[in-house]
Amino acid sequence: MAELIDLRSDTVTKPSAPMRRAMAEAEVGDDQYGEDPTVNRLQERVAGILGKEAALFVPSGTMANQVALRLLARPGDDVIVSHEAHMVWHEAGAGGANSGAQFTAIGRDGRFTAAEYRAAHKPAGHLVMPETTLVAIENTHNRSGGVVFPQDDAVAVCRAARELGARAYLDGARLFNAAAATGRALADLAAPFDVVSVALSKGLGCPVGSLVAGSRTDMGRAVRLRRMFGGGLRQAGILAAAGLYALDHNLARLPDDHANARLLAERLQGVRGVRLDLGTVQTNIVVFHLEEGAPDAATVAARAKEASVLVSVFGPRRLRAVTHLDVGREPCIRAADLLARAIERG
Repeated sequence: MAELIDLRSDTVTKPSAPMRRAMAEAEVGDDQYGEDPTVNRLQERVAGILGKEAALFVPSGTMANQVALRLLARPGDDVIVSHEAHMVWHEAGAGGANSGAQFTAIGRDGRFTAAEYRAAHKPAGHLVMPETTLVAIENTHNRSGGVVFPQDDAVAVCRAARELGARAYLDGARLFNAAAATGRALADLAAPFDVVSVALSKGLGCPVGSLVAGSRTDMGRAVRLRRMFGGGLRQAGILAAAGLYALDHNLARLPDDHANARLLAERLQGVRGVRLDLGTVQTNIVVFHLEEGAPDAATVAARAKEASVLVSVFGPRRLRAVTHLDVGREPCIRAADLLARAIERG
């Protein structure tokens, strides 16, 4: 049987042998008491690279988003997000169930402007409308193909939010990819926002974990919220050690994933029946559409699986492939050819 090429997500990576050794040798304590030295080191380091006062380790990116929602908005408040935001589409309705948030989606292709934000913002004290207390930007934007949110727009949106009395949150699950693609420092990308999250379990190849960062006051409140959501951990240094290892060894190689996504996209763009905008392939995600007359997404995914290539179905005629550190250049080239054949069979 051919070797499996798993492009469903960058979350499917497995920790390397050196990362496992770092985890096995981690110094640990009880994180609920703030006594795990490895967790504390990771939190301090991530806060530093994001330019924030403090950071909090949480089990997942979804929990990071949910902690931020509960922290920055009240039940019934309006939260403005990008069209097809992760916290609306991919978190099992948690924002409504856990935090009572109401979402207003604006813009297109994962991006929106300050003018669009101002037009959608709902003022405090209105007789019938919910107050907009939070704007959330996703960078990079998953369902739009890993596009980078323009930093000038992010700065303008956050400035508008402050003027209107709202707060700003950056869902930076793939912010490391955004930094690698733009050459901007992580602290610069995070600077306009009150609270920021980053994921370790995506491009950095860790088995578990995200961090939320912001002011000491906000992160102090976030500790309780993490506990409320069931995310309090004990000897979590075993997990945090993977994050410290990844920050030392896996950041510099992220452009390799971007290059592999590009070659995959360029191969697929030439396939009859595929609609793919190469302008959206800015990082490690490739989202493409199947035109009428081509097989549907479920059929192509099933055929690809038979050929030992795994991709995600994002809609009736929409597929996603994500490159990562466990799939190198040659497997990506092979996967592109196999996907092309699966589509060209008609």
